[in-house]
Amino acid sequence: MSINQDSGVPVNRLLAALPTEVYQRLLPHLQQVSLVLEQVIYEIDEPAPHVYFPHHSVISLIAPMLDGSVLEIGLVGQEGMAGIFSVLGNRTKAHRAIVQVADSAMRMDAAVLRAEFDRGGPLQRLLLRYVQALFTQASQCAACNRFHTTEERLARWLLLVRDSVQKNEFSLTQEFMGQMLGTRRSSVTVAAGNLSQAGLIRYTRGKITILDQSGLEEFACECYGVIQSEFAHLLGSETA
Repeated sequence: MSINQDSGVPVNRLLAALPTEVYQRLLPHLQQVSLVLEQVIYEIDEPAPHVYFPHHSVISLIAPMLDGSVLEIGLVGQEGMAGIFSVLGNRTKAHRAIVQVADSAMRMDAAVLRAEFDRGGPLQRLLLRYVQALFTQASQCAACNRFHTTEERLARWLLLVRDSVQKNEFSLTQEFMGQMLGTRRSSVTVAAGNLSQAGLIRYTRGKITILDQSGLEEFACECYGVIQSEFAHLLGSETA
């Protein structure tokens, strides 16, 4: 179901930020789908016919290099959507979108959402603010990858994933974390070990558990706070 049975609002927080009238127009076109680990949502230079609004799943936007290495340039969880550039009119992408944490999402035909976007009004304003938040995330993460330690970057990244899934436990491999941070697997192993020794996380058999969220926030660099603040403003703003 796309509606939280207890609160009566959509699980995806971007959908939940829409006025009821707009959401009800979109609801018949929303289909719940399961997303599996490493599923490719859309590929570089290929049209994206659908957009996805994650529930407790996470979709990574990654830039692959010719030598096979990849770097994450954006993260999409229940605070956002994958495929926003299709709505803005771009038929192809300069990045790939893959599932990082498996769960479910609401899927919609991109053309339907684009038609609602072209009406102007609350949805258009909300999605344009979302683009701004994504840009802030991408630019801040670029600076973070240049100036901060692997431990600080890993702490920031784990907190962003936690915010995206709204859970303190999720499955992630060290290889995948290394790819997303643009660093060697061995460096992630050392960094995760240091965070574990500090009592901030537990990492066993590909499963991460955040034990001390406030401590992890204190350990992380300022980049997490900048990104978190931007999305809090986006989702807290009136859309009417």
